[in-house]
Amino acid sequence: MLFDDVEELDAIGPWEALSHWARTYPDDGYRVVTLARDGGEVRCAKGLRVLADHSYGDAPPLDVLLYPGGRGTRSQLHDEDQLAWAREQRETVPLLTSVCTGSLVYAAAGLLRDRPATTHWKSLDRLADLDPTIDVRRDERFVDDGDVITSAGVSAGIDMALHLLARLAGPERAREVRRHIQYDPAPPV
Repeated sequence: MLFDDVEELDAIGPWEALSHWARTYPDDGYRVVTLARDGGEVRCAKGLRVLADHSYGDAPPLDVLLYPGGRGTRSQLHDEDQLAWAREQRETVPLLTSVCTGSLVYAAAGLLRDRPATTHWKSLDRLADLDPTIDVRRDERFVDDGDVITSAGVSAGIDMALHLLARLAGPERAREVRRHIQYDPAPPV
């Protein structure tokens, strides 16, 4: 899912891992698409412009929805149409995932009630404030609660995407994709 002021790596990092998988292993039966409320061009948080494949109205049925974060989520927390859309997705999409502050939108929509979840470290308190029933996991890169997976910020979305890939296609396939995209964090600092 894309929207103006989405954090680039929140969306593009998981997209890279998942789209590599879908294109390299088409027999696994998955396809990765992007969508935005009205479709078309989306301007990301740091200026990258991307084109969504679909609008909400013409998107195909989804098996997984990945809701990234970024400054653009702030206004969505009070956007009743967007929150209603998120709740509708809960009714039709088997697996909801989020990166960074995408989980705040899920919380504002009531989708994380009585669940464990995480978000970007700077937004953990806000997550708890949005819904005090959430078991906020402050030290985890991602939290898998069955039909909802949330991840911490930015690069943690890649970890979550590889975990998701392991769930959907098996650990060996996830290792193959991780190797291909050369995701092997060893920070120089």
